[in-house]
Amino acid sequence: MAAVANPVEQFLRSERIPHIWCPGCGIGTTVNAFARAVIDSGLDPLKVVVVSGIGCSGRVAGYVSFDSFHTTHGRAIPFATGLKLANPELTVVVYSGDGDLSAIGGNHLIHSARRNLDIKVICVNNLVYAMTGGQSAPTTPETANTSTSPYGSFEPDLNLPKLLDAAGASYVARWTTYHVKQMERAMLELLRKKGFGFLEVVSQCPTLYQRRNGMGDGLESVKFYKEHSKVKNDACLDDLAMDKIGEIICGRFVDRDRPEYGQTMREFYQNKLGAKYRAPEFQDGVLV
Repeated sequence: MAAVANPVEQFLRSERIPHIWCPGCGIGTTVNAFARAVIDSGLDPLKVVVVSGIGCSGRVAGYVSFDSFHTTHGRAIPFATGLKLANPELTVVVYSGDGDLSAIGGNHLIHSARRNLDIKVICVNNLVYAMTGGQSAPTTPETANTSTSPYGSFEPDLNLPKLLDAAGASYVARWTTYHVKQMERAMLELLRKKGFGFLEVVSQCPTLYQRRNGMGDGLESVKFYKEHSKVKNDACLDDLAMDKIGEIICGRFVDRDRPEYGQTMREFYQNKLGAKYRAPEFQDGVLV
């Protein structure tokens, strides 16, 4: 009997596997969903670029078989901005973690949404700085134990969907690693949506976050997501903050149309400069 190829394999750098992620980590689940979304989107893989920052989720750029950039800490979005403005034909995906994107990279995240730049951000939120020892992150829920809050965190956590809505993102959604098909569908919507899109995937880190908080292994974490998640597409954004053992509201929260930054910029200079302005033209992906 002939072996049946996994359709996802074409988008993986198999020579780099086995990967570095811990047993039970949810990042691989998100990569599987992303690869299937790319297949369903019909996009030309040669025009898909993945940019990531530093952290566990930042390693995605090294394992996917697209043109990819593993950039400096917190600077994935500026690199992605340069790529998209230099070649508007590209589908530019920023794939990184909550610490990289919302802490040191927080200002870039806010202003990219404000500008409505046509890039797609997938934020794998495991609620801690996982690669460097499990320290508290901006998304760590109050009362949660981490390596820097052994008696529980007392700081309020950052509500990422509410932040991105306020900043002006065109698309904002949240799912967990339990919601595999919904996550895949959201990634497809993200790829097809013009403008700045943001998908938060709540993911387990059994080695650090779950272990320190007595929440079991990867399987127990996914069971927790199943039991504590509620799908509510019309949720009030104020209600999306998460705590350690409370409800996780999932769904599509923002889906609106705004002028995209690149288009606005080209129209602005066309109006200002007239015949002097020359928009970038590409042939087979090369600027001519």
